[in-house]
Amino acid sequence: MIDHAKLAAKYFVEGYNCAQAVVLAFCDVTGLDEKTALRISSSFGGGMGRLREVCGACSGMFMVAGLLYGYDELDDTRKKAHYQRIQDMAAAFREQHTTIRCSELLQHLSVTKDAAPSPRTAEYYKVRPCVRFVETAAEILDRYIAEHPIA
Repeated sequence: MIDHAKLAAKYFVEGYNCAQAVVLAFCDVTGLDEKTALRISSSFGGGMGRLREVCGACSGMFMVAGLLYGYDELDDTRKKAHYQRIQDMAAAFREQHTTIRCSELLQHLSVTKDAAPSPRTAEYYKVRPCVRFVETAAEILDRYIAEHPIA
């Protein structure tokens, strides 16, 4: 069995954004091809385009959950169940990191309007604990999938 947390961490360290790292790590489960996984999640890094809003690792986790368990018909019962699933995953992430907001997770970094990604240097990884967030999101997904097999 694939260790999705380690794989997601590897992708993040290679330079993919936090959302991409999570979504890409689960291609074996979602059936997405890598190019589609990378493109669909590319907007969510840095808390959505470096806006420091919802953590990209959480966004990636939610995207994978939607691909695996989401609804595709107008059905309020299924919609409610899926929203509850997402709220539960967010709560599991908060249990470990207190928040799902990028700006709060990276309190020491100022919010910027600069769209340029930060260079991936040793200093980058020293001041950003994002690899832990990516691993947490993947671990939450793996636990959920184990407890709720995909139909």
